[in-house]
Amino acid sequence: MSDSPSDVYDTTIIGAGPTGLFAAFYAAGMRGMKTKIIEAMNQVGGQLTVLYPEKYIYDVAGFPKILAKDLVRQLEIQAMTYKPTLVLGERVVDLKYTDGNIIQLVTDKNVHYSKTVIICAGHGAFMPRKLNNPEVDRFEGRGVYYQVSDRWEFRGKRVMIVGGGDSAVDWALNLKEIAEKVILVHRRPQFRAHEGSVIELFHSPVEIMIPYEVKSAMGDDRLRAVQIFNNKTGEEKVIEVDALILQLGHIVDLSLFKKWGLDIENNAIKVNGKMETNLPGVYAAGDIANPTDSIKLNLIVTGFAQAAIAVNVAKNYIDPKSSIYPGHSSERRM
Repeated sequence: MSDSPSDVYDTTIIGAGPTGLFAAFYAAGMRGMKTKIIEAMNQVGGQLTVLYPEKYIYDVAGFPKILAKDLVRQLEIQAMTYKPTLVLGERVVDLKYTDGNIIQLVTDKNVHYSKTVIICAGHGAFMPRKLNNPEVDRFEGRGVYYQVSDRWEFRGKRVMIVGGGDSAVDWALNLKEIAEKVILVHRRPQFRAHEGSVIELFHSPVEIMIPYEVKSAMGDDRLRAVQIFNNKTGEEKVIEVDALILQLGHIVDLSLFKKWGLDIENNAIKVNGKMETNLPGVYAAGDIANPTDSIKLNLIVTGFAQAAIAVNVAKNYIDPKSSIYPGHSSERRM
């Protein structure tokens, strides 16, 4: 249901990924703000839910390791304890200012009003980068995957993973004890994944094929084999597999944010150290934010910190008498 202009929230968070959920907890729970979350998908969690719910995450403080879906569940419980309004299945398509600098957010279904907005939209609108190889594309959904929602689907199977980033390496490590065999194909000797993961990969039973690329795929009603080639020597091999998991990155579309008038830099929304964008009352945190006066790290823990900064600055923006620093949570009665 659309809000009326008189039904104004203190802050509205665009995106219910880990950064957005933590921002909602911090705004509603720590700063007592009337808070709304708008998420385009029909579930919370963002990329953790869509791309790798069954993948372990190792770099969140307090968890030696935790499945992405379990982290999402804990963040959801934390955020919803303070009863923010959660709107699922609505995509924000426009942002404009009304009387009194109130921000109007127009979605594909409704209209919402807020004093401030915190954009926690991950990488924005994104879709998996594909090979654009017809011989491979024809097996999509029949042995070719661009995302994994259930790792146990690959129990006892021969799995080939293509890519050299964190997702490819992490999936190879996650599936090595589940699949019958895991082969990782990468087109260059260097990997873009975390150093620790790469070291573990080279000490694991995963078969590493470098520098190889996918040339073709064969099968009948489903994928049966993949043809790869060495991009240095031209040598070709046909390997029988049950599944081909392509982890080639994602295509990011930030055109919507440009349309709103936000400054974009390095495929992200330009912010300062206070997470302020060039639009008054609009902030960004997490992967979508590009801090111009610090190092950009696309990590969940960085998103948490940026969310806390954005919320505290937003609180001071709507109530200049309130302190940006709220004190420690241990000093508050929650």
